[in-house]
Amino acid sequence: MIQQVLFLLLATSVALAADAPPKPPAPAAASPKGKAPPAAAKPPPPFVSIDPGKTDDDFPFAGEFVGKMRESALGIQIIPWGKGQFDAVICPGGLPGAGWTRQPAARQRVNGRRETEGGNTLRFSANGWLALLKGDEIQLQDFKGTPIGQLSRVRRASPTLGATPPPGAVVLFEGKNLDAFEKGARATPDGLLMEGATTKEAFGNCSLHLEFMLSYMPEARGQGRSNSGVYLQSRYEVQVLDSFGLSGENNECGGIYTIAKPEVNMCLPPLTWQTYDIDFQAPAFDATGNKTSDATMTVKHNGVLVHEEVKVPHLTRAAPSNKEAATGPLHLQNHGNSVRYRNIWVVKK
Repeated sequence: MIQQVLFLLLATSVALAADAPPKPPAPAAASPKGKAPPAAAKPPPPFVSIDPGKTDDDFPFAGEFVGKMRESALGIQIIPWGKGQFDAVICPGGLPGAGWTRQPAARQRVNGRRETEGGNTLRFSANGWLALLKGDEIQLQDFKGTPIGQLSRVRRASPTLGATPPPGAVVLFEGKNLDAFEKGARATPDGLLMEGATTKEAFGNCSLHLEFMLSYMPEARGQGRSNSGVYLQSRYEVQVLDSFGLSGENNECGGIYTIAKPEVNMCLPPLTWQTYDIDFQAPAFDATGNKTSDATMTVKHNGVLVHEEVKVPHLTRAAPSNKEAATGPLHLQNHGNSVRYRNIWVVKK
């Protein structure tokens, strides 16, 4: 009996010690007279890259995978969040825009990490199964280690990537000069347009094609993750943001900012060239200047229809122009993050 009581007391003391708040750190030793304490080492800055040739140890795991779990088609998107942390986003039926059943509407998201520091395998687990990602393959197992599926990496590319301007198109940027843009526009030595550019010419009804690449910012979150924007007439924004694998909101990539979320989140991984193909109908005004119809947009993101004739009844937030009109210049927003643009052209209607 005494032994049982002693055991219970010991167990209780261990449990209480485990739940107790940590002891405050011992006071720092006083510095010798006349000498300042050593400065604390600054943490390294968050990793950022706009160069596909310069990435970190996590980036090779990022991407999209398709295959089967048992007999059912499955897609998985792998998102790096920095310092060896990842999410696996589960897409029953296949990838967004390529088989995803939209059931459930809120896709399952599972956390994972590299098995060891600098390791070459990721491990995820959820709902009675394990996923092991190594190289270009994901192996699925149940918790007994029995194989239940396999997925392989795919690298999707927009079907409109590299689209040739049709006859009569206004070519705004083809990598050779900045003549179509106002002073302040910048290009890289290898012929890519940088964020923060406004056209000299104003446009009304038109079709726009452009290609963009998002920077890789694994430790950034929300609107700080490779943010820019395509402003039709400098008034109506289609958001540019690294929202690969996210739910697809109106402030994420493909969204008409604050107005409408995309029908499907077609954002590809960062450092991948992507496309917007936008049909824009300008607002109309009567002889006295009163608006008689709203602007409308039809948007394809990476070749997939994400908005169809969506009305845009007012300026979107942070628009460079503060008043609606029948025409206006194209603006590519500088939000403090590096984004690259190329192959930009407009067909007037």
